Amino acid sequence: MKFLVEAKVYIRSGDGGNGCVSFRREKFIEFGGPNGGDGGKGGDVIAQAVEGLNTLIDYRYQQHFTAKNGGAGMGKDRHGANGADAVLKVPVGTQIYEEDGEALLADLTEPGQAATLARGGNGGFGNAHFKTSTNRAPRRANPGQPGEALTIRLRLKLIADAGIVGLPNAGKSTFLAAVTAAKPKIADYPFTTLIPQLGVVEIDEREFVLADIPGLIEGAHEGVGLGDRFLGHVERCRVLLHLVDGTTDDAAAAYQTVRAELVAYGHGLADKPEIVALSKADALSAETIKRQMARLKRAAKTPPSLVSAVSGQGVADTLRALLKVIEKTRGSLGGAGVAAARPAWNP
Repeated sequence: MKFLVEAKVYIRSGDGGNGCVSFRREKFIEFGGPNGGDGGKGGDVIAQAVEGLNTLIDYRYQQHFTAKNGGAGMGKDRHGANGADAVLKVPVGTQIYEEDGEALLADLTEPGQAATLARGGNGGFGNAHFKTSTNRAPRRANPGQPGEALTIRLRLKLIADAGIVGLPNAGKSTFLAAVTAAKPKIADYPFTTLIPQLGVVEIDEREFVLADIPGLIEGAHEGVGLGDRFLGHVERCRVLLHLVDGTTDDAAAAYQTVRAELVAYGHGLADKPEIVALSKADALSAETIKRQMARLKRAAKTPPSLVSAVSGQGVADTLRALLKVIEKTRGSLGGAGVAAARPAWNP
């Protein structure tokens, strides 16, 4: 299935139905009076977050959504039918902007959460509505009000408690596969991860959602490599796990490259709590570990963890460090509402 994180959609709510001019005309009833009914209300356009979706690919093939118009009023005081709503089903974590991409209309972070994007027009009054003691036979009715039309942008930001960042081939996908039941693509060449991946981690009888995004390289904020467009998926994370490949020539330089991209991207990513870990410990000698850990500690200004997703070294402690930060900040953000694979990690 293709992964689409942004879509442009045209929506239009329904027009209200016209009111009716009608009079009661029955045999032996001399003064029947007006009995024109009101028009029905036009349908609204509503966006609703649903479980089971993790892409906006449906909106590549359909970009126009129109609600039904309200029915016209009829004689015998019959009210026109209300128009049916148009419901846009979107993944949890979808943000909805105006066409300029700046004004936020709605942020759907929980399953079942809905937002009305365009309201249908009200139906017009029939002539029965205008009957008074001095105007016994009004011959006027109101037309229905028009609906609203606008173009919106849908932008998906997956909801996860923790996000993994790092250079390509830093061991992010291997780590995710080791601690969850997710099955990301793993290979010995850069950019094996082309779309974000999610998994559920279980540690000490508690759970949290972990997200892996494609690797960042120098100049990603300018579109180099896969760019930084997937960083939006870790904007909602409470903590970042920064994996640095221990087999690289200089762990400090690798760390600083990714940090520079986070700062260039903005949106508060560089200010998020961060757990730094030197990965691929199983492939390093004791001397290399000592040298790389010292370099990384100077660059990150904090003692890094040493992990190996293959052997399991340091993994449990790293997960507990992530969980500690998550639980400390859990009250400040909404809970993770993404359906993901069940955990496979058992420390």
